[in-house]
Amino acid sequence: MMDNLRTAANSPVLKIVLALIILSFVLTGVGGYLTSGAGSYAAEVNGQTISRVELERVFQQERDTLKDQLGDKFSVLASDEQSMKQIRNQALERLINNVLIEQYSRELGLSASDEQVKDFIRNTSYFQINGKFDNNKYLELLNRSNMSPDLFAEQTRQNLVNQQLIMAFSGSEIALPSEVKLNAELFLQQRTARLATLELKKIQAQQEVTDKDLQDYYNLNKSSFIAPEEVKVSYIKMDAVDEMNKVSATSADIDAYYEHNLKRYTQPEQKKYSLIQLATEAEAKTVVDELNKGADFGKLAAEKSTDKFSAKNHGDIGWMEEDALPEELRQANLKEKGQISSLVKVLNGFAIFHLDEIKPQIIKPLSEVRSEIEKTVKQEKAVDAFYALQQKVSDAATSDNESLAAAEEISGIKVVTTNWFDRNHVPAEINFSSVIHAIFEGNLVDGQGPTGTNSDVISVEGDRAFVLRVDNYKPETVQPFEKVKEQVTELVKRQKAEKQLQVESDKLLAALKEGKGEQALKNAGIQFGESQVIQRTSQDNMLVNAVFALPQPKEGQAEYGLTKNSLDDVVLIQLDKVTPGVVSEEQIKSMTGVYQSEMGNAMLESLLISLREKAKIKLGHIE
Repeated sequence: MMDNLRTAANSPVLKIVLALIILSFVLTGVGGYLTSGAGSYAAEVNGQTISRVELERVFQQERDTLKDQLGDKFSVLASDEQSMKQIRNQALERLINNVLIEQYSRELGLSASDEQVKDFIRNTSYFQINGKFDNNKYLELLNRSNMSPDLFAEQTRQNLVNQQLIMAFSGSEIALPSEVKLNAELFLQQRTARLATLELKKIQAQQEVTDKDLQDYYNLNKSSFIAPEEVKVSYIKMDAVDEMNKVSATSADIDAYYEHNLKRYTQPEQKKYSLIQLATEAEAKTVVDELNKGADFGKLAAEKSTDKFSAKNHGDIGWMEEDALPEELRQANLKEKGQISSLVKVLNGFAIFHLDEIKPQIIKPLSEVRSEIEKTVKQEKAVDAFYALQQKVSDAATSDNESLAAAEEISGIKVVTTNWFDRNHVPAEINFSSVIHAIFEGNLVDGQGPTGTNSDVISVEGDRAFVLRVDNYKPETVQPFEKVKEQVTELVKRQKAEKQLQVESDKLLAALKEGKGEQALKNAGIQFGESQVIQRTSQDNMLVNAVFALPQPKEGQAEYGLTKNSLDDVVLIQLDKVTPGVVSEEQIKSMTGVYQSEMGNAMLESLLISLREKAKIKLGHIE
């Protein structure tokens, strides 16, 4: 029942409201998101502003992506102020490039319509269930990404335009078979290597640090040990599901709904038609004469109709309802089964229609749909009650802005008070982007603490809503040394271990290249593993890049190199053999498009370099 009501809250009554609010971007033009936001700007590109709000959003996206990829290791990166600054700068560079591409695309007249944006989103497989667009999955992603529907639509629009630009470059280049073959052979090349690993964690465990080491590191990196701002919140949660148990559907309600929506339960009369189409009026009149003499309509359609599609089916053009009839069939005005029309002028000649069958109108009896209507009536009443409740709570919270007591009394819903939390550890029940925004970016707190006001009603996912206030507030502060001493210890040990690892790995590599590697590896307590074949399609990109960057080994000799793995261990590489790629003619044909695409991307990079050289780019405040 709860699932049904959640569906109802997002569909029957709300479908109009949500369609206007949530999917407004597919109905009207949207734009200007790079220039939105208040305050000082992050950058200005040929007069177009990139706001600090937009930069912060992209920076947080980059940060969240790295957090997902690195897991526990992310804390090390996050504690490094220079690394965070570099990520922020990369986010700004990406935004600048996007603006330059957008401006250049406008010069070329490239665009993506609202309908194209809508179709792309609805056809994205991630948003589909059983091959159909699912609005809940769509909203779930936006909520998780802290992104509004309009902003997502604008990003989608820009991606579509960028694809057009890339396709224009890709399609403009001619890929010679010899070039494609050489590129394919390099791509399919295989390299046989053996690997030995120096583990960072082992060296880290051996490190010793003094209190002075720790205190010095802390003093130099205090900004990396910021405790984020925290709040305590009181809130009232309203849920459309709860209203389901408070409503009922009477017999009168069901009868009235059935009468008002009778068309929904009615299968209109349907008629099945056949067609013979001829190129000229004279040919058509000849066929009419044959039909009047008793000739079989289907046989003549198969033999003489110029409409090949229906001719294959002996003239059959299927079942149709009155409201869906094309104008030519309306002109035919066929009323009775077996009736043949007079000549009807059509776009490609003249047509003769035949009324094959008639299915009478069918109305489902109330007894057959009563349970379905009862459920629908209850759902609609529940949603109506849900919105009425929101209005009452909103009025109460506005009239008594000093607490949620009045809203609690009018709603009968108990106020919930949270413990302390920051924006990255929001209680699950209120963990929605719009709620988080209201708490930390709205008017509920200022530099002095809580403002003592109630929020507006905040709707989430169509079937829940909140009114809340911030009771207590702690600004972000530098955590004291004793509280982060354990974390600092691990960071200092890691820092020392990384330096030692670099020195040891460089010595090992030098010994390998000088032919003294066997003893050096033994002294380090490691050895090369079994031979393995490495291809460019292998999953470990860092290893692949390092292996394929090595020169081809001479006969009977090996080439040596090193790289790092995902744990920041050093991986020593012994390259023993290079096997050239073998390419068939079919593979050359199939890879031509890929090669053209690569060339197109290279040209796009060159275009960006050119656009940046010519552009007037003014950097603002990005911290």
